[in-house]
Amino acid sequence: MGEGVGNDELIIPFIDAASISCGYHAGDAVTMQETIESCLRYNVSIGAHPSFHDRENFGRKEMDLPVHEVYELIIQQLIVVNDISHSLGATLAHVKPHGALYNISAKDELTANVIARAVKDFDSGLVLYGLSGSHSISEAQKIGLRTASEVFADRTYQDNGSLAPRSLSNSMITDTNKAVQQVLQMVNEGVVTTLSGKRIPILAET
Repeated sequence: MGEGVGNDELIIPFIDAASISCGYHAGDAVTMQETIESCLRYNVSIGAHPSFHDRENFGRKEMDLPVHEVYELIIQQLIVVNDISHSLGATLAHVKPHGALYNISAKDELTANVIARAVKDFDSGLVLYGLSGSHSISEAQKIGLRTASEVFADRTYQDNGSLAPRSLSNSMITDTNKAVQQVLQMVNEGVVTTLSGKRIPILAET
């Protein structure tokens, strides 16, 4: 939410938690405030959606940064959205990295660990959202940070449990019925069917 797409007000009444852009890939202080106010109106839990500092590519370009810069990247964005939340009487509940930062964290232990440490150091009560079955979850759990294993309705999966890269033509599920069936399969059966037709286990918590 808060990425300037323009349909947040239509979506927020139907969700329980919103990951709000912190200004580095999209949005600004005004959109953060408006989105948080909307969340408060509908009793929606508020989360931060930090990313690489990359508005040009909407945070989807991978960047090779030193670990201390990744740590500061997270902390700086949490400070911004947390300050705005507090000014409105709201409390930050979770953190979900965005785009390329999310994808790198899923497959790279060191990045996952740095992100988890930054979140825990900022507020040990926050929940970290990460790709189900990935390093994002396991590294956070190692240091005692609460997690929520995330699954996707509109993305296809590879046999190793990773999301199919957006560079593939079949990485997105655009058919509503197929998206619904994928969610039901993940939630009810604890599995997802990959692009190759294989059924792999998956934990769906958000």
